[in-house]
Amino acid sequence: QDSPLKAVQMLWVNLIMDTLASLALATEPPTEALLLRRPYGRDHPLVSGTMLRNILGHAAYQLLVIFTLLFAGQWHGQGTWGHRGHGPT
Repeated sequence: QDSPLKAVQMLWVNLIMDTLASLALATEPPTEALLLRRPYGRDHPLVSGTMLRNILGHAAYQLLVIFTLLFAGQWHGQGTWGHRGHGPT
């Protein structure tokens, strides 16, 4: 049974994923208060209320932009792009 990813592809995926994770950890320098605080317990939520509000706000904004470009762009470009399969002129 063949693997869906070859060895070199798995190395690239690992490199990219590890790079993004390390960038996420390296964006905020550690402070003394951060290093001295107690760990959060198991019963604390992983995503806080502020994080959830930011995630939902960004998702709504991105959907608004995408749908605006999708539908308003169709009306705007009917004269030049049309539905004939031609590129911009």
